[in-house]
Amino acid sequence: MHTPPIIDVIIPAYNEEKSIPKVIGEIPSVVRNVVVANNNSTDRTGEVAEAAGAKVVFEPQKGYGKACLTAMGWIKKQDIQPDIVVFLDGDYSDFPEELLDLIQPILAGKAEMVIGSRALGKRESGSMTFPQVFGNWLATTMMKYMQGAEFSDLGPFRAIVWSRLLDLNMVDQNFGWTIEMQIKAHKAGLRYTEVPVNYRKRIGVSKVSGTVKGVFGAGYKIIYTIFKYW
Repeated sequence: MHTPPIIDVIIPAYNEEKSIPKVIGEIPSVVRNVVVANNNSTDRTGEVAEAAGAKVVFEPQKGYGKACLTAMGWIKKQDIQPDIVVFLDGDYSDFPEELLDLIQPILAGKAEMVIGSRALGKRESGSMTFPQVFGNWLATTMMKYMQGAEFSDLGPFRAIVWSRLLDLNMVDQNFGWTIEMQIKAHKAGLRYTEVPVNYRKRIGVSKVSGTVKGVFGAGYKIIYTIFKYW
């Protein structure tokens, strides 16, 4: 790793104009680039993210994983590659300043991937719906018994060594992104750990937990992904 390590942040964002400036504004100064993947937003997400200091890439095809892949494509083109990449949601439900806790196990040489676990941290009442809580429990329980992977959450707030992330050959373009990364990391023998992160009610309506279609779509994709990599 470089000294100090080079850290980039990826934020997939769809219609987050109210929250994205807050998220970017609270990201610690140790970060080099904040890359916002504007996922075909119909509001001013891209404009306000750029005004807040982010590098904005546009991805017209909707999908969480697709947005992440587009942001990764931008990073790959940079002359100097990062040591660590942190994924963070754009809805202000995570606490961006906790990025420093997230990268610590990597900097200490104890892990190559760190998941911010909402299950281990403090959750504001109402910040996660029952389907989210149950879905996380079901997915992590299935992963434990089917793959032997020890996780308590599929939290989107996560840090990973950039070169290791590239080795995983991520392909999922929507809701299966987080669990694909965790299963592949486990199967590839990456050293991973979790740190508690706090969680609050998001700004705006969730694209996943806020709709019946979103809940069932995400649930199906997560279970499908578990069996796909079994």
